[in-house]
Amino acid sequence: MREVFQQELREVQDRLVEIASLVAVSIDNATKAFNESDVSLAETVIADDDQIDAAAAELDELAINILARQQPVARDLRIVVSALRISASLERMGDMAEHIAQLARYRFPDKVVPKSLRGTFAELGALDVAVANKLVELLKHEDVRVAEEIRNDDDKIDALHLSVFDKVLGETWKGAAVDTVDATLASRYHERFADHAVSIAKKVQYLATGDWIPADD
Repeated sequence: MREVFQQELREVQDRLVEIASLVAVSIDNATKAFNESDVSLAETVIADDDQIDAAAAELDELAINILARQQPVARDLRIVVSALRISASLERMGDMAEHIAQLARYRFPDKVVPKSLRGTFAELGALDVAVANKLVELLKHEDVRVAEEIRNDDDKIDALHLSVFDKVLGETWKGAAVDTVDATLASRYHERFADHAVSIAKKVQYLATGDWIPADD
């Protein structure tokens, strides 16, 4: 029975990696669609979100069944409960990627943000993609150094997010109302995507080391 249980735990980890990989593809495509005004790619991201949702739901069902049948304790219990929470965060990351793609679709054939902000959003997109790829690596190997890299990337994303607000609220901003709304929403989606990644990184870091990182750290 113990061997079966350990196999089930490995399946949980494998499924988390699978979902994270889907999310990484989604944010990569979403940021490309956003920055390049590629409506076809945006439609792909929107359609593929159902696959992420289904994979997360299947993982949740597996984890709940393990809890009911195996009644794990100590670290094994933390692994299964953390998997449920990580699954929810990954699903939300997929939603953020979908929201970014939806903005690209709504504004096609125009680009979503004015020229003055496109460099900033290119940086935000590149960082989100990097974070997503590092998250896949983290879930595979539980390397706490990767968790720290994700947190550092999130600090850069937060700074860029604030710079967007400074821009649209500044006296020199000449964008229309729709430009202000789009830029604000898009920046928030990029920032929230990374926030969910940090939340996952903290959970993995806790499982690996037993040390919990405070929320405001």
